[in-house]
Amino acid sequence: MGKMGSEMLIYVLLLMAGVLASGQSSPVKIWPMPASVSYGHTHLYLTSDFGFSSNYGSEILKDAFDRMLALIKLDHVIDANFSAFNSSSLLQGLHIIISSPNGQLQYGVDESYKLIVPSPEKPAYAHLEAKTVYGALQGLQTFSQLCYFSVTSRVLQIDMSPWTIIDQPRFSYRGLLIDTSRHYLPVPVIKKVIDSMSYAKLNVMHWHIVDTQSFPLEIPSYPKLWDGAYSPSERYTVADAADIVSYAQKRGINVLAEIDVPGHALSWGTGYPSLWPSKDCQQPLDISNEFTFKVIDGILSDFSKIFNFKFVHLGGDEVNTSCWTTTPRIRNWLKKHGMNESQAYQYFVLRAQNIALSHGYEIINWEETFNDFGNKLSRKTVVHNWLGGGVAQRVVASGLRCIVSNQDKWYLDHLDTPWQEFYANEPLTNITNLKQQKLVIGGEVCMWGETVDGSDIEQTIWPRAAAAAERLWTPFDKLAKNPRDVTGRLAHFRCLLNQRGVAAAPVAGLGRAAPEGPGSCYRQ
Repeated sequence: MGKMGSEMLIYVLLLMAGVLASGQSSPVKIWPMPASVSYGHTHLYLTSDFGFSSNYGSEILKDAFDRMLALIKLDHVIDANFSAFNSSSLLQGLHIIISSPNGQLQYGVDESYKLIVPSPEKPAYAHLEAKTVYGALQGLQTFSQLCYFSVTSRVLQIDMSPWTIIDQPRFSYRGLLIDTSRHYLPVPVIKKVIDSMSYAKLNVMHWHIVDTQSFPLEIPSYPKLWDGAYSPSERYTVADAADIVSYAQKRGINVLAEIDVPGHALSWGTGYPSLWPSKDCQQPLDISNEFTFKVIDGILSDFSKIFNFKFVHLGGDEVNTSCWTTTPRIRNWLKKHGMNESQAYQYFVLRAQNIALSHGYEIINWEETFNDFGNKLSRKTVVHNWLGGGVAQRVVASGLRCIVSNQDKWYLDHLDTPWQEFYANEPLTNITNLKQQKLVIGGEVCMWGETVDGSDIEQTIWPRAAAAAERLWTPFDKLAKNPRDVTGRLAHFRCLLNQRGVAAAPVAGLGRAAPEGPGSCYRQ
């Protein structure tokens, strides 16, 4: 059998298995799927001077509109003869109505919007209304997916009009973790990740800045901390961090900063060796030294000037306390204070929490803190699940909030976890009480950095993160019961990411799979 024949046979087999056919029955290709969508059968064409007007004067909105137009054009040359078009099919612009003047991005901001294309009152315009500018940003993302450059008409085109889309997110917290300690990520790479997050309506970038391996961030209060960076060029200045936060906010994305204490902190001692229990036993941080808590206070004080999200992440996971008991002076300190190892771990976490609270933050901690002493945690704690299932259920039953990131389904560094499992992972599993369901504030996919850097991070994140993004955005009753039913639509979104310059891997295959051979993007 020739190569072409074998490819056709594979395609037919996939079709029979439902892998390609499923999800292609609906002509709606929007990702994530909105709460409510209706459409028609008419074509519209954007005029060459397509613009927007709004009751809301905002640089954020203007910049977002300009970015959206560039995304739709994709650098194509629009050279249509507009006089040949029926004037009733031409769309001259977009009216944007925003009802709240508050332009501050924060957790729980209203992201709902209503998009009508064209407006029944003014058929030459599309109509977008939202409570906040951040809802309008989400509406612009959806509008961008309705438009495409048509090579036949040589113009930006919208099919299946009229559209009426009413939409809002299912969860307020829809996160992606990046890790800049295991490998340094250059600022342009981080910004590209932020751009791609906005396309999928993710709204929190969890920045796991430092860890055992390196400390790349400038801390003015303790300037030797970034001596723990891999090299002088693999660092972020305060101005870099503030720029990243600003860049994200303009795209409706909050930045959650993390310092992981008391474990995962060996790199801190490169600049300040007294933070180590000893030269030979270098983590967790020295609990017996008041300087340790002064440094944490200094870091969080500096954070509060840069990271204005209401939460800070204090880690607290994987703490091996053996250095505390094998270092004589720390062992004596524990004895003097009447603490065993587990009590010392609790003391450290709670003291770090109090420091964060003093700087106006609410706290996120990894789930070990809850598993070990959940009833002692501040009531302003959000427990970040990662070890497995069932944790969220226990957390919300105790009255605390929870973020779901169970590693068996939502860890992007697990390359053997296919997108179908990302899609099917339900944060509210076995949580039936409505009050408790509200305590699950959302979920997060985690891109741990051991095997990713600027060369491969995008194809490791996408398209699997998009599968989780729909789970977190789309109403539960609109989600596919079987992930294969959305295969075609996800493949379409993956191709859209590629067109926008995002190195998203094929839908077929496991994490960061390569294309198997020649073929259309939409069938990979």
